[in-house]
Amino acid sequence: MLVGEVEHIVGLSKKSIRYYEENRLLKPKRNSENDYRIYDEEDIRKLKTIKFLRELDVSIRDLKRLQQKEITLKECMMDRIDKIKKQEKNYQKIKNMCIDISKSTSTFEEIDMEEYFKTMNILNKEGFTMRNIKTNKSKKIVGAVISSLIFGSFFIFLVGIISYFQFTEVEKMPWIVYIVLMVILCFPLVGMIVNLVSRIKEINGGEEDEASKY
Repeated sequence: MLVGEVEHIVGLSKKSIRYYEENRLLKPKRNSENDYRIYDEEDIRKLKTIKFLRELDVSIRDLKRLQQKEITLKECMMDRIDKIKKQEKNYQKIKNMCIDISKSTSTFEEIDMEEYFKTMNILNKEGFTMRNIKTNKSKKIVGAVISSLIFGSFFIFLVGIISYFQFTEVEKMPWIVYIVLMVILCFPLVGMIVNLVSRIKEINGGEEDEASKY
C-alpha cells in the first residue's frame, strides 16, 4: 500500500512517517517502476508500535536502541516507570505548593514567593515544567493560512486584473489566450490550497515538528 493509505490506517502524517524512515526505524520497499514506497503489513505493525511507544514518551533514541536490540522492551518500560515516578514526585511538590498557597490569606501583592520560587527553579533546571511548551495548533494553522493568502493574493490579483480588462475593454486578447493564461495562473492557486490542506493535516497530526523535539 502507498503512504496515503498508511496515513489513514495508522493516524500519522506523511511527514512523521518520513521522519521515522530517515531515522531508519522503518525501511519500506520501493516500486521498481516508479520508485514509490510500498508499505506492507509488517511496516504497518512497526508504525503502530512506534506511535504507541511515542505516546508513552519513549524517545527516538530509545526506539533505535530497541530496534538494534541494545535494550529490551522490559528495560525500556522500567526506565519509563522510573521517569514517571520522578514526575509524580514533582507533581506532588507542585500540588503541595498549591495547597499551601490556597490555605494562605496572602493576596497576590503580599505573598512571599521566595521559597516557592526557589523550589520551582530547581524543578525547571531538572527539565520539569507545568507549562505547555508545545506551540498552539490554532496559531500554527492561522500562520499557515495567512502565509498562503499572502502567496495567493498575487495570483488572485493578476487573475482579477486580466479578467477585468478582458471583459471591459473593447480590444480583447483572443479568448484561447485568455483561457490559457487563467489555467496557468490557477495552477499555483490550486497547489497552494493542496499544500495548505496538507499542512493543516500535519499540524493536527501532532508530530509535524518531530525533528525539533529530539
